[in-house]
Amino acid sequence: MTDTSAPAELRPGEAPVVRGDALVVDALPSFRFSHHSLMWWGTFGIVAIEGTVFAIAIVAYFYVRTQVNVWPPGLLPPDLRWGTINVALLLLSAIPNEWTKRAAIARDLRKVRIGIWVCLAMACAMLVLRGLEFSTLNCRWDSNAYGSAVWLLLGLHTVHLATDAFDTAVLAVLLLTGPLDGRRYVDVEENSIYWYFVVLAWLPVYAVIYVAPRFL
Repeated sequence: MTDTSAPAELRPGEAPVVRGDALVVDALPSFRFSHHSLMWWGTFGIVAIEGTVFAIAIVAYFYVRTQVNVWPPGLLPPDLRWGTINVALLLLSAIPNEWTKRAAIARDLRKVRIGIWVCLAMACAMLVLRGLEFSTLNCRWDSNAYGSAVWLLLGLHTVHLATDAFDTAVLAVLLLTGPLDGRRYVDVEENSIYWYFVVLAWLPVYAVIYVAPRFL
């Protein structure tokens, strides 16, 4: 089912109509996708800020490394199993995420509803795996500076994962209960874009937490 409750996006050549001294805009669409949307710019602004925070946390981790001779200092490296499974699941989640994003742009309500619930189920599975990851880091947050850096990195990404899971859950409910208009599809698109940030941010964090201790 394709939603027809809101005007289509602005087509090439369409523009507000001038009638006398008035600018008539009631026939223009109330939403736009991609970079035409303020939400798109807001999402990328958040990504820039939060990406900087991840970068600072990673720099702090490697600074701590320069202060000791043995790495990890007096501890075993984190177990690989759960973190590696989470990498695979995060990468796999890009498939339903992109499918849902394209359905939102096409304003196909049925597909968007299916896709958003699939994405939510995968996000919840990742949060369960994340709990298992914390239990196999082989360090406490207060063990030493290394432990603090590892828990900070994993904690930061967990906050992003949980935040997007909550946002996805809210959208999933709203898509069932309404109100439904074109701007709701824009919300789904922006949520999908942010999820890509969550996925891509995990790759360097995984490398730092799980791979770096085995080679530094």
